[in-house]
Amino acid sequence: MYRTIFLPVVFYWCETWSLTLREERRLRVFENMVLRRVFGRKKDEVTGEWGKLHKEELRDLYSLPNIVRVAKSRRMRWTGHVARMGEGRDVHRVLVGEPEGKRPLGRPRRRYVDNIKMDLQEVGRGGDWMELARGRDRWRALVNMVMNLRVSYNAGNFLTSCRSG
Repeated sequence: MYRTIFLPVVFYWCETWSLTLREERRLRVFENMVLRRVFGRKKDEVTGEWGKLHKEELRDLYSLPNIVRVAKSRRMRWTGHVARMGEGRDVHRVLVGEPEGKRPLGRPRRRYVDNIKMDLQEVGRGGDWMELARGRDRWRALVNMVMNLRVSYNAGNFLTSCRSG
């Protein structure tokens, strides 16, 4: 039910999202909330009391990658597709173009390209992402690496990132 009803609605146009850490956390909270509804409550064998499933238990029951990983891999897959398009295409020009005019004061908002660079840094690949995206097989391997990353969180703070094996 979760994979066939909820995920397609949530992932509608996720390829174009520029996620902040706060939005990523909200997606994970939403996913845990829905999975708790799907799997129900657990009964403690010792006390016989009913309680909610914790994140680790949900992760064990639902073995597919988490919602943020899927959104990031879809974004990277679409970015590779657009990067291989011709330079005359409007979508390509929007992706690599620089806006004109003055920026507002304050910290710059996270851009789409910044997210792609951060995703590549998570898998240990830096450099020119546009050149990497032009090689279809290499890019597909990077997309799969982004999908299979395992990220650990403690109270919403980023602790470690390592590949799951």
